[in-house]
Amino acid sequence: MAEALKENTQDQPEEQTNSYLAAEAVEPVEQKNLLEVLFANGNTLLTAHDSKLNVTDETRRLLALFSDGTYFVSEDHKFDGLVYNFEKTIKRRKMLIHPPQYVSQNELNAIYAYAERGVGFVKVEANELEQMQVQIDFINIVSRAAMQKVSDVHVVVAEATSVMFRINGMMVRQMEYNKEWGEAFVRAAFASADISDSNYAQNEFQGAQKLGETPLRGSNGKLMLPHNVLAIRLQFNPIAFGSQYLVMRLLYADDNPNGSSDLRALGFGDHEENLFYRLRAVPVGLNIIAGPTGSGKSTTLQRNMIKLLQEKNFEINLITVEDPPEYPIPGARQMPVTNATDEESKEEEFTKALNAALRSDPDIMMIGEIRSLSVAELTFKGALSGHGVWTTLHANSAPAIVTRLRDMGIQPYLLGDPELVKGLISQRLFRRLCPHCRQSVKVREKDPHDLSFNRLRIALGDYGIENTYVRGPGCKYCAGQGFVGRMSVPEIILPDAMFLQLMINGDTKRAIDYWISELDGRTLRDAAIERMLKGNIDLDELERWCGLLDQRPIY
Repeated sequence: MAEALKENTQDQPEEQTNSYLAAEAVEPVEQKNLLEVLFANGNTLLTAHDSKLNVTDETRRLLALFSDGTYFVSEDHKFDGLVYNFEKTIKRRKMLIHPPQYVSQNELNAIYAYAERGVGFVKVEANELEQMQVQIDFINIVSRAAMQKVSDVHVVVAEATSVMFRINGMMVRQMEYNKEWGEAFVRAAFASADISDSNYAQNEFQGAQKLGETPLRGSNGKLMLPHNVLAIRLQFNPIAFGSQYLVMRLLYADDNPNGSSDLRALGFGDHEENLFYRLRAVPVGLNIIAGPTGSGKSTTLQRNMIKLLQEKNFEINLITVEDPPEYPIPGARQMPVTNATDEESKEEEFTKALNAALRSDPDIMMIGEIRSLSVAELTFKGALSGHGVWTTLHANSAPAIVTRLRDMGIQPYLLGDPELVKGLISQRLFRRLCPHCRQSVKVREKDPHDLSFNRLRIALGDYGIENTYVRGPGCKYCAGQGFVGRMSVPEIILPDAMFLQLMINGDTKRAIDYWISELDGRTLRDAAIERMLKGNIDLDELERWCGLLDQRPIY
């Protein structure tokens, strides 16, 4: 659209028109007249609802033609038959039409939303125009993030506005805007949510969920998320000195429309796949996947559930209770918890949904997250009543799951029952080295300021040095990053009564030693070292998550 507007804005600075797609660090507040420019000097939208040009709603969704010949087509429908037929009709009538400018669906929506407010007859309010523009900025920033498979977008509004992407687990500054744009952007993000608190409150902590292809409040169009983004989870936070802080978690659709069950693609090896298979084969009991926020718990859980259904030929009833559902699980009955606006009511509704699931004849239950004692007790109740239960929990390690549940208030006789507690899993996401530009760790041997090489020699000797790689300079295969995505590195415990009792008693060291020596256990550190020696992760990434190599392990 920006390119098309150049013909209509010869007297405007080029950076104003080029900033329409919000692709670079610009000042979007100066963009607010772009829609006005399109409709200036009597220029009319020939494909509008009230025009004399007879256009179906289906065709109108794909294109827009103005009386001066400016012509926009949705970039996702360049070769659609409806577009081709429309162009033939216009040319047959000998009407003016310029070569098409390809724009996003959201920009077409904004054009029609602007026209339907009575442009040319009633002056559009400045705040309405600003809202439409910022909504376009919102979706275009999301689109830019989705192209890079960004996990989170952080928007910090202070004296200026900073937009940062979390790429492969690391924060990368992307854009800078002024404060006014940031405040408008945060309001637009809140207004676009389908599930949210009723009113935006700048000085309160609020959460929301944005789902794809749902009506945008205050608009006749739809806010279409990128095709690979399933939903966006929004968290609004006040921060010091009157600023605002928005975090957007992007939830991606699986490349396989039927859902992927491939754990190996996540980074799991033969050892972990075998342990997960053994856990899925047990029809009853509780399995818990732990880790901090953003450690891939939900993805691992989803793929395990899809694999479980496939192994059982979809002949079981799998019911999930989630707040809200993050990823689709084909074949499961996914029950959302969405009609709550504060933590107290969320817990109440979650408990209500969990009770309903227990009364709905499940074979297997998946609970999105254990977040309170009441949910934990119902989770154990489900496992006690003859169901298989899978869930997630925030805990530092697989052994720490027992400690966390004990501290939450779960009775020791429940925690100490190996017929009830079947699987304890913890994982982290490590950046995966680009195999095309990675470098041998030997490049650091002569660097006096880099002590990691000596730590590696102390811990693993010459074998470690010969088989360890570090991040390379970047290449075309990794877009200059040196990394290509991330991989899951887990630790998995199939506990027995002795291990559980030692953890309940607080004797963590003995419990860990027993797990490793008697239960064939492997810690996260050992699993990560294996992957480092295979060239999958680098030395710095291992030490970032597992501590320095020449230090004693945490456990």
